Amino acid sequence: MRPILAIVAAALMSGQAKDNTPPEGFTALFNGKDLTGWQGLVELDKRNKDPEKYAAQIKAANEKYLPHWTVRDGVIQYDGKGQSLQTAKDYKDFELWVDWKIEPKGDSGIYVRGTPQIQIWDPDKQGGIGSGGLYNNTTNPSKPLKKADKPIGEWNHFRIVVKGDKVSVWLNGELVVDNTVLEGYWGRKKGEPSPPLPETGPIELQHHGDHLEFKNIYIKEL
Repeated sequence: MRPILAIVAAALMSGQAKDNTPPEGFTALFNGKDLTGWQGLVELDKRNKDPEKYAAQIKAANEKYLPHWTVRDGVIQYDGKGQSLQTAKDYKDFELWVDWKIEPKGDSGIYVRGTPQIQIWDPDKQGGIGSGGLYNNTTNPSKPLKKADKPIGEWNHFRIVVKGDKVSVWLNGELVVDNTVLEGYWGRKKGEPSPPLPETGPIELQHHGDHLEFKNIYIKEL
């Protein structure tokens, strides 16, 4: 008998489940109606430790960036002209599901704990390398185990499991990253080891100047 999560995941990818309705044990990060629970990008290393000043940073980021992220027909749409979108809440270890769609030559990613990223891009623009790889890795593997992307313009489904400093990634049901160390990125100096991974941080939908679409964003904290 197939595990219940596998059954639900297959239903989601085949369009048989209602969009933006979390399966049992998961919480919807996107409610399908608006951007409640999300905010404009305030990078981890630039957060002000004073709560009032941090609130002011969020307000400024929202005013500047949120107009470029809109919700239409149960889908988060990005026009490519602002900055990344991040969850207002920080997370540590989790399982994340997210459906995404890009256009030809598109480039994006999912940031976990604010850094580093799990790659989303057009494989045809990247020498046939598929999505799901760990772009920021330099010592540990960075490329996906296989290309599992659907044709550009179709919906893709990520399942991402983050535990400690390791991550596993499934793209459209195919394992593309197998329990691999995530390397820190911000503050990296040439020739030196990668900085430690943040213990917690936001989940981000990465801006790279392209039109993007996201839906069915579910999380289960571990």
